[in-house]
Amino acid sequence: MWSGPRNLSTAMMRSFGNRADCTAVIDEPFYAAYLAASGKDHPMREEVLASQPQDWRAVARACATAAVAAGRILYQKQMTHHMLPGFGLDWMDGLDHVFLIRAPERVVASYAARREAVTLADLGFDRQAELFDRVAQRAGAAPPVIDAEAVRADPEGVLRRLCAALGLGFDAGMLAWPPGPRSSDGVWGAHWYAAVVASTGFAAPEPEPSPLAGPMRDIAEAGRATYERLRVYAL
Repeated sequence: MWSGPRNLSTAMMRSFGNRADCTAVIDEPFYAAYLAASGKDHPMREEVLASQPQDWRAVARACATAAVAAGRILYQKQMTHHMLPGFGLDWMDGLDHVFLIRAPERVVASYAARREAVTLADLGFDRQAELFDRVAQRAGAAPPVIDAEAVRADPEGVLRRLCAALGLGFDAGMLAWPPGPRSSDGVWGAHWYAAVVASTGFAAPEPEPSPLAGPMRDIAEAGRATYERLRVYAL
């Protein structure tokens, strides 16, 4: 599941993790490798670096070769901006891919509420489009796309369509889950996951966000073209 930050991505991880056939979920496995290679100063940077391998090659091997029994699934929550240009992508070829999008003004407003410094690259819009194009080219068809607001408005409908697109049966357990943290949550969950930890299902649709101004508005506008291009394929 390829997403930018503040995109309903952790709730989607909870949803798939609650399926009866889900062996495990993997939470942002390239985060430490991304921080180590980029030098970015993120909340809980040292804790993240200590919690995961910092060599992207080791992470890629683990993502590509994780054993899954027949009839079972392994869910990987991947952040598009973590895939820096120097990170190889061949490991992706044996996996099924879904792209989770969200209106850029909602992403910017949510991200800025948790972190003061925001850049377009932090939100992964352009990288998401590049990864989408790569998957589509190799598959000969567009991979599934889901819009975060559509999921919140009609969780069962969108998840049924997504499961069908992936060749999976729908599991009603995807609609609700027990509250609380998970051992599979990244250590960064202490900073970012408060709402999801308290949740028991997908939240209702939000009202329209307040208009953005200045640099925040410019960042959202810069991400608009990618969002609109992928939204054409939304289930």
